[in-house]
Amino acid sequence: MKPIPVIIDTDPGIDDAVAIALALFSEELDVKLITTVAGNVGIDYTTLNALRLVTYFRVDVPVARGASEPLLRPLEDASAIHGKTGMEGFEFPEPNESLLSSLNAVDAMRKLILDSEEKITLIPIGPLTNIALLLKTYPEVKANIDRIVMMGGSASRGNKGVMSEFNIGVDPEAAKIVFHAGVPIVMAGLDVGLKALVYPEDSVQLPAMGKTGTMIHDLFKRYRGGSFNTGLKMYDPCAVACLLAPELFTFADTYVDVEVCGELTSGCTVVDLKGYLHQDSNASVAIDVDGEAFRKWFLDGIRRCV
Repeated sequence: MKPIPVIIDTDPGIDDAVAIALALFSEELDVKLITTVAGNVGIDYTTLNALRLVTYFRVDVPVARGASEPLLRPLEDASAIHGKTGMEGFEFPEPNESLLSSLNAVDAMRKLILDSEEKITLIPIGPLTNIALLLKTYPEVKANIDRIVMMGGSASRGNKGVMSEFNIGVDPEAAKIVFHAGVPIVMAGLDVGLKALVYPEDSVQLPAMGKTGTMIHDLFKRYRGGSFNTGLKMYDPCAVACLLAPELFTFADTYVDVEVCGELTSGCTVVDLKGYLHQDSNASVAIDVDGEAFRKWFLDGIRRCV
């Protein structure tokens, strides 16, 4: 079976690094481009981190620098969780700067999508700023996008605000544009991320799984040391899993909108599972995951990384 051509839009970030590794070393995916966005940390660091990752993994995947701030709001990053640079705690090699595209993220995505003989799948695992800019600036790309498989949102509560998940909460206006763009969307949100766990007995074995396992272990040990005792939550890898192993998840085809004006609920993804809003479905939302099957899929994927 021919690999699926994909673009990963990302703000690395620790979880992002894990998802990128799983995608790069999957025989079922062909990562054509990595684009960066401000989110977990600022754009200088997310771009540097993406270059560090492709250099570390010794892959010739181009990286394109994207938006440095949300569409309408100041950036509220997560450096308190991911550290100042987003990926401290591990000694990466000097990044291969030749892999940095001369095009910005939006123009690089446009060119790749329009030039491709196959439809491209987008995997955004950060705020949706770049994706919104792409779809609004170059709507002609929609015809050659197969789907958007994203990590973000929640059908319940949030982790940035009471009702807002971080990726959506950073740039709700961008998320609203994307959900209303008419492109097929698969949403892997907090509801499955909280259940996609790697347990302590697995975490201690990660360094023996090669260079990727060592990297993951060291990064998580630095910033989520406490989670080693209760289980590491693999949020961003859920997007990759939804694409490669959808059988692990329970999905609901439903209407999703994004609150942008609420004084207390800005960034909330309104997932209308009961049809109160009387709108046609615009997303397939992962509402549950087989935690044990995900754990096995994840560890098998890390073992295949080199």
